[in-house]
Amino acid sequence: MMPQENTGVATVLVTAATGKTGHRVADRLTALGHEVRRGSRGGTVPFDWADRATWEPALRGADAAYVNYYPDLAAPGAPEDMRALGRLAAGAGVRRLVLLSGRGEPQAVVAEDALRECGLEVRAVRASFFAQNFSEGALADGVAAGELVFPAGATAEPFVDADDLADVLVAVLTDERPGSSVHEVTGPRSLTFAQAAEEIAAVTGGPVVYTGVTAGAYAGLLTDFGLPAPEARWLAELFAELLDGHNSATADGVREVLGRDPRDFADFAKEAFGTRP
Repeated sequence: MMPQENTGVATVLVTAATGKTGHRVADRLTALGHEVRRGSRGGTVPFDWADRATWEPALRGADAAYVNYYPDLAAPGAPEDMRALGRLAAGAGVRRLVLLSGRGEPQAVVAEDALRECGLEVRAVRASFFAQNFSEGALADGVAAGELVFPAGATAEPFVDADDLADVLVAVLTDERPGSSVHEVTGPRSLTFAQAAEEIAAVTGGPVVYTGVTAGAYAGLLTDFGLPAPEARWLAELFAELLDGHNSATADGVREVLGRDPRDFADFAKEAFGTRP
């Protein structure tokens, strides 16, 4: 299933279009000739997960939508939001929803099922931890400073490259065959966070040291950076839950959808950190 040029789906709403996956999906769809609505809180197409009044105008007339929920599909209130979004999408004439979901998250599956109640085509892509979290996300500042602090212990994770993920998302958005589906995507091998830090350090030539902390300690760090305490606790506990070993095995979703192997973490590290001083 390779990304298709604009012969079927013509207009696509991309939610969270300024985020790690959103801008990649939007750029790829634009290059394929699709009309892309880049939804975001401050963009030309207003879309805010905290303001349901923005949802229907953004969905109206779209053929498909990429649904990237904030802060996570496992968050309290996500099933209710997915149910409401599905109803609005069906009423607005959307025929396909592609949902970014979390791998190995039981509560995310509850939210997926709530979205499926709308009766539209729902294609869920369940992704592992992004490799780009080390270079573009919340961990990037720590990596740049030489210390990676996270509540992962010695658990291995098959980090998925966000570019591979975006390719998969675009492929399932534009595939002309009808029907709903679920795809599980990961990188080709599993590494501990300490090993990931070592591979980044091998590229940068400087120290990057992994320091494991408890979920409670990490929540405190997030609070110190300005995150509200309840959200910090929930997020830290989610990370600890996901990184308990049950997601350590790799999955074949990238090959199944794209017909090629996923990119290795070492290649990501060379591209993301190889040109930095």
